[in-house]
Amino acid sequence: MTVLRKPWAWAWIATIVVYAITIAATAGASAAGLAQAAFTFAAFGVIVGLGQMFVITLGPGNVDLSIPATMTLAGTLSLKLMNGADAMVLPGLTLALAIGTGVGLLNYGLIKVLRIPPIIATLALSFIVQSAAIWTNRGLRIKPPESLAAFSTGTLLGIPNLAIIAGLLTVVAWVLLERSIWGRRVTAIGQSLPAARRAGVAVDGVRLSAYVLCAMLAGLCGFLLACFSGGAALNMGAEYLLISIAVVVIGGSSVAGGNSNVPGIWGAALFLFLVVSMLNTYGFGAGPRMILTGIIIIAVILAASLRGRGTEGG
Repeated sequence: MTVLRKPWAWAWIATIVVYAITIAATAGASAAGLAQAAFTFAAFGVIVGLGQMFVITLGPGNVDLSIPATMTLAGTLSLKLMNGADAMVLPGLTLALAIGTGVGLLNYGLIKVLRIPPIIATLALSFIVQSAAIWTNRGLRIKPPESLAAFSTGTLLGIPNLAIIAGLLTVVAWVLLERSIWGRRVTAIGQSLPAARRAGVAVDGVRLSAYVLCAMLAGLCGFLLACFSGGAALNMGAEYLLISIAVVVIGGSSVAGGNSNVPGIWGAALFLFLVVSMLNTYGFGAGPRMILTGIIIIAVILAASLRGRGTEGG
């Protein structure tokens, strides 16, 4: 089948299988509730995953490790600015995006001006950003505006609002990467940076914009997560560093750069949530659950890569 030749297809196949196994344990009683929860929580992974994909597509060594700190600072400061007032929702959102923009600019500034490898530059900046979040938070837990809290936990025609936002962002990301000149330049840089330079691509401008977009999406995710959770916590973004990278890899994008698979981000994000739900449903403890999660993820990636090699060979 043609669909099975797509690298992202295996993430979706794994998602469907895990969902079916989980529902089988409850005789279908929790089918709708599990689906709604999966799309709600997967939305956060999708948002940060799309941003990480922009950066990873730039080529080997490109990765943003400042995502968790950016989420925390954006969530903390935006809630402080809004201070529970519905009239301050737009300024709060603007601040979250501005923080992301600033972090993205600083990330690439360190990479370009100081010639620091991206993994080191973004990790170093993450310590500074996280320290700023700690200093501004100081144990305070400010609640989001009621209208925003209701929106972030609400649904439209049974579809979680957060999933709708993530879905719209996915469409935009797909258009950028697959149908725009900017996307072709990102791919060209990822495939061969020297060749892209010789072809006249404004490499620095494209790379800068990718890092800024990644950080902006992290800021947006932090804003939405803080509103969904009822407040910002200093560890709120911790798990999303690995998630942002995992959804890119499991979703079929190449870690070597030059190849992105936007549809796979959703399949991978849903898969990661459902694997944990499945193992919880069957009563696995924390230790075995982590081991089995790792084994399942490796199996999915291996199946996709073996299929890809077979297709290339044919």
